[in-house]
Amino acid sequence: MPITGSSLPSRQPVLFLPHGGGPCFFMDWPNTWDKMAAYLRSTQSTLPRKPDAIVVVSGHWEEDIPTITAAPNPSLIYDYFGFPPHTYQLQYPAPGSPELAQSVCNLLHAAGMPCATDDKRGFDHGVFIPFMLAFEKADIPIVELSLLKSMDPAAHIALGAALEPLRAQNVLIIGTGMSYHNLRHFMNGSPATNQAAQEFDTWLEKAVTAPPVKRDTQLVHWAAAPGARICHPREEHLLPLMVAAGAAGQDEGIRTYSDTVLGKALSGFRFG
Repeated sequence: MPITGSSLPSRQPVLFLPHGGGPCFFMDWPNTWDKMAAYLRSTQSTLPRKPDAIVVVSGHWEEDIPTITAAPNPSLIYDYFGFPPHTYQLQYPAPGSPELAQSVCNLLHAAGMPCATDDKRGFDHGVFIPFMLAFEKADIPIVELSLLKSMDPAAHIALGAALEPLRAQNVLIIGTGMSYHNLRHFMNGSPATNQAAQEFDTWLEKAVTAPPVKRDTQLVHWAAAPGARICHPREEHLLPLMVAAGAAGQDEGIRTYSDTVLGKALSGFRFG
């Protein structure tokens, strides 16, 4: 499925996309998520060419070892709660790719990592909600890769590094999460937590845009950053960024999205 040839454009970049709050883009929530929605809708137009496939890591799937979806036609997992009934009827019929799942597993094995495939699991909302905007035709095969329950940032950077060769095969690697994810504070708009979000967002941009060796070191020690544990009491929504940074290799990062939502600073990033 991946294409090859010396006449092709450069390899695919790596993206870290914000996926919003639940099915937020498909609700009557005026102005709050509009800028993020516009950013997601612009995603495909920024790529060098249409990807042959996508490997995505979201903040909503954790396993003991890296696990890859291998269903040819994955279902959707409506893993959000308390939203309007119509948001549980959303559809995103993108195909899976058992072949790509095996390729991912082969790369992880080659890097000395155990892995597994799962031919039953579907796409969680950290995949289908942003992809309904970013890749609305649902015509690109997708496999989802789990996070590790260990929450080890260095292990997630290494996980991404093992996948870097896919980029030259016209496979797009995406992490979806949120650069701020403290649900208890997200809605209260308190100045103290807003300030912490801004401080962490400023630190995160500097870390991601640093030279790769320095970038990876800083991301490994993210919890020491200003406001880090206020913004991420648990880091599952930040770890997809670590995978993206690992897959970036020597490509430097840039911030491609910056916004304030409900008082909290948020960012999206691209490598390459």
